Amino acid sequence: MDTKLYMVSLGPADPELITLKALRALQNAHAICVPTKSPELHFETSITHGILQALFKEFGFEKPLIPLFSPMKFQHKDWEAQVKILNDAIKTYGTICYVTLGDAGVYSTVYYLLDILKKEHPSLYEHCVVIPGVTSFSQASAKIKKPLCLGNSRFELVPLLDKDVSSTKVYMRPKTGTCTKAIEAQGELFTFENLNLPSEQIFKGKKECIEHYMTLLIDFNTHEHSS
Repeated sequence: MDTKLYMVSLGPADPELITLKALRALQNAHAICVPTKSPELHFETSITHGILQALFKEFGFEKPLIPLFSPMKFQHKDWEAQVKILNDAIKTYGTICYVTLGDAGVYSTVYYLLDILKKEHPSLYEHCVVIPGVTSFSQASAKIKKPLCLGNSRFELVPLLDKDVSSTKVYMRPKTGTCTKAIEAQGELFTFENLNLPSEQIFKGKKECIEHYMTLLIDFNTHEHSS
């Protein structure tokens, strides 16, 4: 399969905060799938559509836009409907982008869609690329010039829900030689060493001791997604 599906993070509603990688994906795609809250599939109040229009104007390109109805409260059938539209769009146009605000890894529809693609369309799933973006809380921190975490402090992301929820944990800022015995996986634990460098390594599990300062360990929540 030569075509690809790009899940593109647009950042927090400011076209200037889009990444170069995301911009290139939009420029190289043959069409762009755009979520909208409107049952009539218009873009009058769509923030994502506004960002795309600003990018089209500034960088001198334009692409066909495919609306995807995205109700405030999703049900599984809504994700199934979006996956069908994505499949149809790829058959019609070839390589496409699906756009999302903020970062795809933080409370985004993207991973509900990827769950379905992995089960029902494994070939397309393997040709899907997720492009990260700037989060709203990163920009909020920058706006008032206050750090999210500094020194020996830690950063917590807490959903305002009236129930207990499972967590994904990120372990970072280790010292070389740090023992990882105290890190016990609650979900799927992955180690990321020297991300984006020539010596990058990503593997499931952990080493007994940290070998590189630029190491992240992420214990991903594996609870089944729910609407």
